[in-house]
Order: sequence, then structure tokens, then C-alpha cells
Amino acid sequence: MPTVDSAHWNAVYRARDEEALTWFEAEPALSLALIREHAAPGDPILDVGGGASRLVDRLVEAGLGPVTVLDLSAEALRASQERLGARAGEVTWIAADVTREAPAGPFAVWHDRAAFHFLTDAADRAAYARALAAALRPGGTAIIATFAEDGPERCSGLPVHRWSPEGLAAEFEALAPGLLHPAGARRILHRTPKGAEQRFQVSVFWRA
Repeated sequence: MPTVDSAHWNAVYRARDEEALTWFEAEPALSLALIREHAAPGDPILDVGGGASRLVDRLVEAGLGPVTVLDLSAEALRASQERLGARAGEVTWIAADVTREAPAGPFAVWHDRAAFHFLTDAADRAAYARALAAALRPGGTAIIATFAEDGPERCSGLPVHRWSPEGLAAEFEALAPGLLHPAGARRILHRTPKGAEQRFQVSVFWRA
């Protein structure tokens, strides 16, 4: 999660409609496919930095979960709750900084699309790794997407740390030796609502 307070992200979500945000995906196809691959119905799923993402909608529709969505911004969570309507009650919503408030597990899947890359401080990355270790059950799957090495250097006015799959795997091995084992990675190209191209890497890990 970003190393700033929630006011920054609340302001971001108040300033623009969800569909205008650079990270908006009408259909989070890759995230949904990866979660389907690694989670059976009844497996608890955590979406870190899920905000106003449509992923929670698709997970609920698919009968996956129970689903927990954690985000620093209460405004982002509110947008998702309003969009889901009555079905929002089927989801656990947590407005918190994952580096300071570890969610209660155990979860079968830890999904993070574009939260980890905001952790430019090593101490925050270490806190993230501790939260992941505490929340993800042995044999569980972590799916972590970040800007690739040739991706943007900033997002929403904040600097980011760009990663290659190899660099990300090495980072987690240093932070939590023996915890996460690489189980696949790929590069993807995301187009923003205005047509700009952003390069991401998506890494999948198995938790020992």
C-alpha cells in the first residue's frame, strides 16, 4: 500500500469517476483467471488494494470466496459497495494500511494488483511481507502485480518501485526466506482509459 495516509487516496477517488482512473479495468480477466486457477469455491480470498476494482464483483458472481477486500481508501471501498448493492454484504471490507494492520487469515489466495509497487521504503516492504506470511495459509497462493521495469515511474502523484519477476522473487526471499516460491510470471500491457500504455509484471508464488 502507499506510504502516505489515507487522505491522499480518498482525494484521488473523490476527484474522478472510477472509469477515469488510470488503473481501471472493465473486466479484470487475468486476475480472475489466476484466482480461478488457484482457488476452489469456499477458499477465502484477500484482495489487497482492491479499492474500487471490479474484481470483487466477478468473484462474487462466480461464487468464489469468501472474499475480503482491503484498501487504504474508504472512499474506494464505498464505491465498490455501492456498485455491488445488496451483494456488498457478502464481502468483508477493511479500510486499512496492510503494512500496519495485517488482515486476519488464513487466506487461500492473496491477490495484489498494483499495491506493492508503491512501497518504496524497505521497512514498508518488510512489513508487507510479515502481513503476507501471517495471513496466507501454507500451500496458499500469492498473486502480485506491479509495474514492470519499463513501466511508469510514478502513479497518482507518487513514486513507485518497478520490478522484474526475478527481482520481486529475490526481494521476497530476502524479506522472508523460504516463504514464497515462484510458480510463474508474465508481462502484460495495460491501456489506461486515455489510451496510454503501462507495462506490468504479474508474479504467482506458492507459500511454503
